[in-house]
Amino acid sequence: MQHFEDSIYNLIVETSTNLPGDVRRAVAKGRALEDRATRSGLALTTIAQNIGMAELQVSPICQDTGMPTFIIHTPVGVNQIEMKKDIHSAIVRATQNGKLRPNSVDSLTGENSGDNLGAGTPVIHFEQWEEEGVDVRLILKGGGCENKNIQYSLPAELEGLGKAGRDLDGIRKCILHAVYQAQGQGCSAGFIGVGIGGDRTTGYELAKKQLFRKVEDINPVEDLGKLEDYIMENANKLGIGTMGFGGEVTLLGCKVGVMNRLPASFFVSVAYNCWAFRRQGVLVDPATGKIKEWLYESGTGISVDDAGVPSPEPVAVHAAGAAGSGVVPEDATIPGAPAVLSAAEAAEGAGQPATAGGSREVRLTTPISEEDIRSLWVGDVVILSGEMHTGRDALHKYLMDHETPVDLNGAVIYHCGPVMLKDEEGWHVKAAGPTTSIREEPYQGDIIKKFGIRAVIGKGGMGPKTLKALQEHGGVYLNAIGGAAQYYAECIKKVNAVDFMEFGIPEAMWHLQVDGFAAIVTMDSHGNSLHADVEKDSAAKLAQFREPVFK
Repeated sequence: MQHFEDSIYNLIVETSTNLPGDVRRAVAKGRALEDRATRSGLALTTIAQNIGMAELQVSPICQDTGMPTFIIHTPVGVNQIEMKKDIHSAIVRATQNGKLRPNSVDSLTGENSGDNLGAGTPVIHFEQWEEEGVDVRLILKGGGCENKNIQYSLPAELEGLGKAGRDLDGIRKCILHAVYQAQGQGCSAGFIGVGIGGDRTTGYELAKKQLFRKVEDINPVEDLGKLEDYIMENANKLGIGTMGFGGEVTLLGCKVGVMNRLPASFFVSVAYNCWAFRRQGVLVDPATGKIKEWLYESGTGISVDDAGVPSPEPVAVHAAGAAGSGVVPEDATIPGAPAVLSAAEAAEGAGQPATAGGSREVRLTTPISEEDIRSLWVGDVVILSGEMHTGRDALHKYLMDHETPVDLNGAVIYHCGPVMLKDEEGWHVKAAGPTTSIREEPYQGDIIKKFGIRAVIGKGGMGPKTLKALQEHGGVYLNAIGGAAQYYAECIKKVNAVDFMEFGIPEAMWHLQVDGFAAIVTMDSHGNSLHADVEKDSAAKLAQFREPVFK
């Protein structure tokens, strides 16, 4: 199969950069249900723009291209050893070309291999079948949503839902709880695959395999079909919303599979996938290795706009005329929002928290003063210009015991592991959306106070320790739109420098010059947290599903 490596490379590029048609329709359906003037409406608008930008630029939809996972069916006699070599070569090539982020990290040393190869990566499952062609399917599932996978051992006592027994109703409760516990940290609105039965390993495998089903298919098992329909109707009543901002759309797809189990075990395994549902497949000629057929509908030409729903006029954000204020790109317009406020104007309105449908826009330039930060409230849209610094797990751990190479007083830390490429002109940002912030909860409050950081950008929110530090020191948490890697890459105008390359590209500290970088205040210096409010509200709503449904 002399063309197999090229076919796999093309599969990787298509999966990483072009969201499939069925997923796009699911996003469009979600947009039709959400008021565009709300925070969740804004998030879905940004997601729609990002999908188009990624396809146009043939760049990753999300900077976290995940753990490449292949499921391959081959006829008897096909050389799987050679196929594996070609897959590895295609993975390296895609990484070098910026279609995949280097994501393979030694679990003991923390060293990034740099090419996405290493023990256990990529994941390749081979199975033989009696068909003539080679069926290759790939899913790129990022770490943020992978961390929200969950497995239940029944019977169990579930928060808000009570006892979940070893029956269909117990399974129902597990699935609802899985959506609730994810909140916005897995980049909702999401898709879930559910595996019933098996052991702890095969249950998760079954759950992930459900994600290879088409969004619009119908479960051949009648009871499971009813369960899928029930979950789709009721999970969206939890009010978690896109990015966990609160809203009407929390779940875009649910697929459930079942297998036999041991008498002593009853596992319900849930694989949570973000809105950036990147999976694709090809049917390959076993003689030549060429692609004969794509297995999922291409997203090209399929709009993620909610057809038939009138769009409110977006309010463009223009430069205020002050030196160095910069211009917000067209992609950073906020539908239904008022004109931009300067920091001084925002201060005049201090004590006036924004409403869900009437967020203020405030333009800030780094370094940021405490006074400017104290003028911000949950719901405000902040548009940043100046220098910001990326920082993830390795950097936060390091900074607990060491000094930083740059002055962070008044600075902005961005929880981001970008996709970067280097040429003779220097480093270029290929994708740069936010990572899940809660991982930094053990460190963030201490680092804010130690270095004088004024703003933290990420997704999914943070906990009480960070909220207390924001209140005491004068800081805010800004929620960027998870998965919108092209949208935010457009706002980064220059890579000023980089430190700690020994941590690997995703974990290095990148010093980025930005203009028109828009994010929403979801934790402020007054003790308010949108994330805590939404979690409390969704917990109350979860309790309404306590009584049996499937008897």
